[in-house]
Amino acid sequence: MAVLVTLLNHFPSPFPIPVVIIMHRLKNVVSELDKLLSVQQEIREPEDKEQLLPGKIYLAPQNYHLLIEEDATFSLDYSELVNFSRPAIDLSFASAATVFGAHVLGILLSGANSDGAEGLSRIIAAGGTGIVQEPATAEFDVMPQAAIDANPGVQAMSVEEIIHVINNISTENKS
Repeated sequence: MAVLVTLLNHFPSPFPIPVVIIMHRLKNVVSELDKLLSVQQEIREPEDKEQLLPGKIYLAPQNYHLLIEEDATFSLDYSELVNFSRPAIDLSFASAATVFGAHVLGILLSGANSDGAEGLSRIIAAGGTGIVQEPATAEFDVMPQAAIDANPGVQAMSVEEIIHVINNISTENKS
Protein backbone atom coordinates (compact mmCIF):
# COMPACT_ATOMS: atom_id res chain seq x y z
CA MET A 1 0.00 0.00 0.00
CA ALA A 2 2.82 2.42 0.84
CA VAL A 3 4.35 2.04 -2.62
CA LEU A 4 1.00 2.69 -4.31
CA VAL A 5 0.47 5.82 -2.22
CA THR A 6 3.99 7.00 -3.09
CA LEU A 7 3.38 6.47 -6.81
CA LEU A 8 0.02 8.21 -6.74
CA ASN A 9 1.46 11.19 -4.89
CA HIS A 10 3.99 11.57 -7.72
CA PHE A 11 1.44 11.48 -10.53
CA PRO A 12 1.35 14.81 -12.34
CA SER A 13 -2.05 16.46 -12.13
CA PRO A 14 -3.93 16.22 -14.33
CA PHE A 15 -2.53 12.96 -15.68
CA PRO A 16 -3.18 12.67 -19.42
CA ILE A 17 -4.53 9.10 -19.43
CA PRO A 18 -6.94 7.09 -17.27
CA VAL A 19 -5.41 5.16 -14.37
CA VAL A 20 -7.07 1.98 -13.13
CA ILE A 21 -6.04 0.45 -9.80
CA ILE A 22 -6.84 -3.19 -9.11
CA MET A 23 -6.17 -3.94 -5.47
CA HIS A 24 -6.91 -7.09 -3.51
CA ARG A 25 -8.98 -6.06 -0.50
CA LEU A 26 -10.68 -8.25 2.05
CA LYS A 27 -14.45 -8.08 1.98
CA ASN A 28 -15.89 -5.53 4.40
CA VAL A 29 -12.45 -4.44 5.63
CA VAL A 30 -11.44 -0.82 5.21
CA SER A 31 -7.88 -1.48 6.48
CA GLU A 32 -5.40 0.94 4.93
CA LEU A 33 -7.75 2.26 2.27
CA ASP A 34 -7.79 5.60 4.06
CA LYS A 35 -4.09 6.00 3.18
CA LEU A 36 -4.87 5.47 -0.48
CA LEU A 37 -7.72 7.94 -0.38
CA SER A 38 -5.49 10.55 1.27
CA VAL A 39 -3.43 11.08 -1.88
CA GLN A 40 -3.57 14.41 -3.66
CA GLN A 41 -5.59 13.10 -6.61
CA GLU A 42 -9.25 12.12 -6.61
CA ILE A 43 -9.72 8.34 -6.64
CA ARG A 44 -13.12 6.80 -7.17
CA GLU A 45 -14.79 3.48 -7.84
CA PRO A 46 -16.31 3.34 -11.33
CA GLU A 47 -19.91 2.44 -12.03
CA ASP A 48 -20.87 -0.30 -14.47
CA LYS A 49 -20.81 1.03 -18.08
CA GLU A 50 -18.99 4.22 -17.02
CA GLN A 51 -16.64 5.66 -19.65
CA LEU A 52 -12.88 5.71 -18.93
CA LEU A 53 -11.72 9.32 -19.02
CA PRO A 54 -8.24 10.86 -19.20
CA GLY A 55 -7.02 12.33 -15.94
CA LYS A 56 -9.23 10.12 -13.77
CA ILE A 57 -8.02 7.51 -11.28
CA TYR A 58 -10.32 4.55 -10.77
CA LEU A 59 -10.18 1.92 -8.01
CA ALA A 60 -11.78 -1.45 -8.73
CA PRO A 61 -14.77 -1.97 -6.44
CA GLN A 62 -14.32 -4.52 -3.72
CA ASN A 63 -15.50 -8.03 -4.65
CA TYR A 64 -16.08 -7.30 -8.37
CA HIS A 65 -13.87 -8.05 -11.36
CA LEU A 66 -13.28 -4.83 -13.28
CA LEU A 67 -13.23 -5.32 -17.04
CA ILE A 68 -12.81 -2.84 -19.86
CA GLU A 69 -15.20 -3.18 -22.80
CA GLU A 70 -14.51 -2.47 -26.50
CA ASP A 71 -16.25 0.92 -26.19
CA ALA A 72 -13.81 1.93 -23.40
CA THR A 73 -16.38 1.56 -20.63
CA PHE A 74 -16.10 -0.42 -17.42
CA SER A 75 -17.93 -3.65 -16.80
CA LEU A 76 -18.36 -4.94 -13.26
CA ASP A 77 -18.40 -8.72 -13.08
CA TYR A 78 -19.28 -10.97 -10.16
CA SER A 79 -18.08 -14.26 -11.66
CA GLU A 80 -15.88 -16.77 -9.84
CA LEU A 81 -12.65 -15.86 -8.11
CA VAL A 82 -9.53 -15.89 -10.28
CA ASN A 83 -6.25 -16.59 -8.47
CA PHE A 84 -8.29 -16.55 -5.25
CA SER A 85 -9.19 -12.92 -5.98
CA ARG A 86 -12.07 -10.70 -6.99
CA PRO A 87 -11.15 -8.28 -8.45
CA ALA A 88 -8.52 -10.20 -10.40
CA ILE A 89 -5.63 -8.25 -11.87
CA ASP A 90 -5.28 -10.84 -14.65
CA LEU A 91 -8.79 -10.16 -15.95
CA SER A 92 -8.39 -6.38 -15.85
CA PHE A 93 -4.99 -6.46 -17.56
CA ALA A 94 -6.25 -8.88 -20.23
CA SER A 95 -9.31 -6.76 -21.03
CA ALA A 96 -7.19 -3.58 -21.19
CA ALA A 97 -4.77 -5.33 -23.56
CA THR A 98 -7.63 -6.43 -25.81
CA VAL A 99 -9.12 -2.93 -25.99
CA PHE A 100 -6.06 -0.68 -25.98
CA GLY A 101 -3.27 -2.96 -27.25
CA ALA A 102 0.07 -1.19 -27.49
CA HIS A 103 -1.29 1.81 -25.57
CA VAL A 104 -1.47 -0.06 -22.24
CA LEU A 105 1.04 0.26 -19.43
CA GLY A 106 0.57 -2.42 -16.78
CA ILE A 107 2.40 -1.89 -13.49
CA LEU A 108 2.39 -4.77 -11.02
CA LEU A 109 3.39 -4.05 -7.43
CA SER A 110 3.67 -6.07 -4.23
CA GLY A 111 1.36 -9.03 -3.72
CA ALA A 112 1.09 -12.46 -2.14
CA ASN A 113 -0.08 -14.54 -5.12
CA SER A 114 0.54 -14.83 -8.86
CA ASP A 115 -2.41 -12.69 -9.94
CA GLY A 116 -1.32 -10.26 -12.64
CA ALA A 117 1.43 -12.39 -14.21
CA GLU A 118 -0.81 -13.80 -16.97
CA GLY A 119 -2.49 -10.43 -17.55
CA LEU A 120 0.90 -8.77 -17.90
CA SER A 121 1.76 -11.42 -20.51
CA ARG A 122 -1.36 -10.37 -22.44
CA ILE A 123 -0.36 -6.69 -22.28
CA ILE A 124 3.14 -7.45 -23.55
CA ALA A 125 1.79 -9.74 -26.31
CA ALA A 126 -0.51 -6.91 -27.44
CA GLY A 127 2.49 -4.58 -27.76
CA GLY A 128 1.92 -2.77 -24.47
CA THR A 129 4.45 -2.19 -21.71
CA GLY A 130 4.75 -4.33 -18.59
CA ILE A 131 6.57 -3.16 -15.48
CA VAL A 132 6.92 -4.90 -12.13
CA GLN A 133 8.17 -3.57 -8.85
CA GLU A 134 11.65 -4.91 -8.14
CA PRO A 135 10.84 -7.97 -5.94
CA ALA A 136 13.57 -7.12 -3.42
CA THR A 137 11.74 -3.85 -2.64
CA ALA A 138 8.22 -5.32 -2.48
CA GLU A 139 6.49 -5.91 0.83
CA PHE A 140 5.31 -9.25 -0.66
CA ASP A 141 7.52 -10.40 -3.52
CA VAL A 142 5.41 -13.32 -4.81
CA MET A 143 3.38 -11.28 -7.30
CA PRO A 144 6.22 -9.37 -8.96
CA GLN A 145 8.43 -12.47 -9.01
CA ALA A 146 5.65 -14.54 -10.62
CA ALA A 147 5.34 -11.88 -13.33
CA ILE A 148 9.10 -11.93 -13.95
CA ASP A 149 9.09 -15.73 -14.12
CA ALA A 150 6.19 -15.71 -16.61
CA ASN A 151 7.57 -12.81 -18.67
CA PRO A 152 11.37 -12.91 -18.92
CA GLY A 153 11.44 -9.61 -20.83
CA VAL A 154 9.37 -7.65 -18.32
CA GLN A 155 11.03 -4.61 -16.78
CA ALA A 156 11.66 -4.86 -13.01
CA MET A 157 12.05 -1.37 -11.58
CA SER A 158 12.54 0.47 -8.33
CA VAL A 159 9.80 2.82 -7.19
CA GLU A 160 11.93 5.77 -8.30
CA GLU A 161 12.28 4.29 -11.79
CA ILE A 162 8.52 3.72 -12.02
CA ILE A 163 7.93 7.36 -11.01
CA HIS A 164 10.31 8.40 -13.80
CA VAL A 165 8.28 6.36 -16.34
CA ILE A 166 5.04 7.94 -15.12
CA ASN A 167 6.49 11.43 -15.42
CA ASN A 168 7.74 10.65 -18.95
CA ILE A 169 4.22 9.59 -19.97
CA SER A 170 2.87 12.88 -18.70
CA THR A 171 5.53 14.87 -20.55
CA GLU A 172 5.12 12.91 -23.82
CA ASN A 173 1.35 13.39 -23.81
CA LYS A 174 1.64 17.16 -23.33
CA SER A 175 3.72 17.64 -26.46
